[in-house]
Amino acid sequence: MCQKKPYYITTPIYYPSGNPHIGHCYTTVACDSIARYRRMQGYDVMFLTGTDEHGLKIEQKAAEKGVTPKEYVDEIVEHFKSLWSFMNVSYDRYIRTTDDYHIKTVQKIFKELYDKGYIYKGEYSGKYCTPCESFWTESQLVDGKCPDCGREVTEAKEEAYFFKMAPFADRIEKLLTETDYLQPKTRATELVNNFIKPGLEDLCVSRTSFKWGIPVTFDDKHVVYVWIDALSNYISALGFYNDAYNDFDKFWPADVHMVAKDIMRFHAIVWPAMLMALDLPLPKHLAVHGWITFNGQKMSKSLGNVVDPFVLGKRYGADAIRYHILREMALGADSSFSNEIMINRINSDLANGFGNLVSRTVAMVEKYFGGTLPTEREGGEFDDDLIATATALKSSVDDFIDKTQLNNALAEIFKVVSRANKYIDETAPWVIAKDETKKARLATVLYNLLETIRITSTLLSAFMPTTMPKALEQIGACEKCATYENADKFGVLPLDVTVKKGEALFPRIDVEKEIEELNAIIKNNEQVDEKTAKLKEEIEGVAQIGIDDFCKVDLRVAEIKACEPIKKAKKLLKLTIFDGVKERTVASGIAKFYKPDELIGRKIILVSNLKPAKLCGVESCGMILAATCGEEIKVIFVDDMEPGSKIS
Repeated sequence: MCQKKPYYITTPIYYPSGNPHIGHCYTTVACDSIARYRRMQGYDVMFLTGTDEHGLKIEQKAAEKGVTPKEYVDEIVEHFKSLWSFMNVSYDRYIRTTDDYHIKTVQKIFKELYDKGYIYKGEYSGKYCTPCESFWTESQLVDGKCPDCGREVTEAKEEAYFFKMAPFADRIEKLLTETDYLQPKTRATELVNNFIKPGLEDLCVSRTSFKWGIPVTFDDKHVVYVWIDALSNYISALGFYNDAYNDFDKFWPADVHMVAKDIMRFHAIVWPAMLMALDLPLPKHLAVHGWITFNGQKMSKSLGNVVDPFVLGKRYGADAIRYHILREMALGADSSFSNEIMINRINSDLANGFGNLVSRTVAMVEKYFGGTLPTEREGGEFDDDLIATATALKSSVDDFIDKTQLNNALAEIFKVVSRANKYIDETAPWVIAKDETKKARLATVLYNLLETIRITSTLLSAFMPTTMPKALEQIGACEKCATYENADKFGVLPLDVTVKKGEALFPRIDVEKEIEELNAIIKNNEQVDEKTAKLKEEIEGVAQIGIDDFCKVDLRVAEIKACEPIKKAKKLLKLTIFDGVKERTVASGIAKFYKPDELIGRKIILVSNLKPAKLCGVESCGMILAATCGEEIKVIFVDDMEPGSKIS
């Protein structure tokens, strides 16, 4: 038995500063589709994804939430993993830059580059973009702002280690201009003119102004700065300079790194320079795609019209979302997203195109032959063209997969789907069925349609892995029939194939009604976000106090012994409470929300050392704790605690 040829494909490792949205899905789903297609072709695939978890922004986000950076990223990483599971992403390995083995690799790489003289200590002074974690010169700024994200930059000055880039400039320029490393190659001129021709600047690779990072082993004031840390994941995940894995020699160099255009520079220039300095082979290809945009801007929760991919997937199925984003994105270009574009794409291609082809064909086999075709055949007009179109499909898809042009691969498949639907109109099986002498011809037409569905479903299974097995089951294709090897052959299904009617693969969506419902979801999310922002503003606006001030407040558990309305005040209730030592009276503005008999016997938290005050003729000796929830006030009850217990 011959050994399978290895194939290594990676996504970038995502920065977990917030939960993933639909914009995060493209790269991962694209890599997953390629990985699935390569497995189908017989490759031994390693598909890597993960998260880049260090840096100042993570440290700041964690501080805002009052948790450690590790606790913060742990929570976000679970969201990423849940989304990939929901989207049926079949990664083989998930790397986190907080993994011990990765830390070990990065520290060894940093030390080796230092020992070789490629890393040196200096001082950084210039512009810094915290969200992008990038340093920029004044000339690289656009309108004084970060050229990648358009945000404000800050002045930064600190001791740092630098990686020498100039020694690799000529080799990198040749890599970009004389090889097919970069896909699409049109990006090469941009990189050469903007970064290499002006002179490659040395790269800042350590920081001292924050601590959330991998320590430099020989200088504990420094942590390794993002790109040596992040980029090394592609080899640390294979066991390079660590003993967690042992397949570096098998899978390196990578066949494809796929990234979005905002980190193209680091993968096209910095990563090859690092590998050259380490005397390691370079990756075979870097595939660079655009952004999913809304109104011409990079997808962002703050821009509106962004629905959680979990919501979209639950409404239409993960495969429909996978198909839409892959079909819309041309490699190297941006893709405009809107819910209306997505729904119309699902209706036109999946419901009216593929889904309708399957349901019509299966229904006709059941109607005219009871679900099982007879074995007699009779050829006719249009057969040869359909068969030639279907059997040529695999070669075209192979070519586009090699070029990482997934939108074109899908377009080719759906040309065959359209051809099959046209074949139905051309042959008119419902007319043939009226002639009893044409049973063999009718069986041939339906068999040709089933075979075309088998071929398209087999190739589509890499892109829509949940739905295609259902389609294949409906047309009676066994597992041995639906293989890559059979995807350019006609006549694979048994002549007496039996179909099995199933549910609609892609139900048609009422566009107007669906847009209305999605807009309601978006509006509701915006209101939640506004409420959160308002609450944050209120909390941050409260004057801060020291621990000494807080310690002056004495909070105790108390039991309500009696309760009655106060005649002169509609909002107040008079509470007689026992604080563990004595009884006292408290007037509380909760009459609108609680009846007196509901409170008797309940235990509450009392501010016991508040100065007494007269409220509507009642001396109030303390205050009970309650929370404002919208327009309601809710008392905080602690019924399982003893009166007099101190709250601290």
